[in-house]
Amino acid sequence: QAQFVESGGGSVQSGESLRLTCAGSGFPFSDEIMTWHRQAPGKAREWVATLAPGGATFYNNSVKGRFTVSRDDAKNTMYLQMNSLKSEDTAVYYCQNYGSTMWGPGTQVTVSS
Repeated sequence: QAQFVESGGGSVQSGESLRLTCAGSGFPFSDEIMTWHRQAPGKAREWVATLAPGGATFYNNSVKGRFTVSRDDAKNTMYLQMNSLKSEDTAVYYCQNYGSTMWGPGTQVTVSS
């Protein structure tokens, strides 16, 4: 059964950076398309970014140019480097492999202006 543990969130000022980490287990990490999602208070969960095994990346337009997703398959870990953070990036951030129905606990990111 796939499991995910997100970490690295925190409270920052607008314009600052954070790096989130996603640790995956229970599935062949290196073979999987991995995704980041987020859920802001009072809003539905939304897709943020996708990273394919070959390295192809895709981003929600709202984060394109500011966020970068990467992975270390040797560590079964994915990262989300978030630069130039905005107040609208405030949310709980989650990761999962594409198509999974499982969610981890998420990590809270709070950006104050």
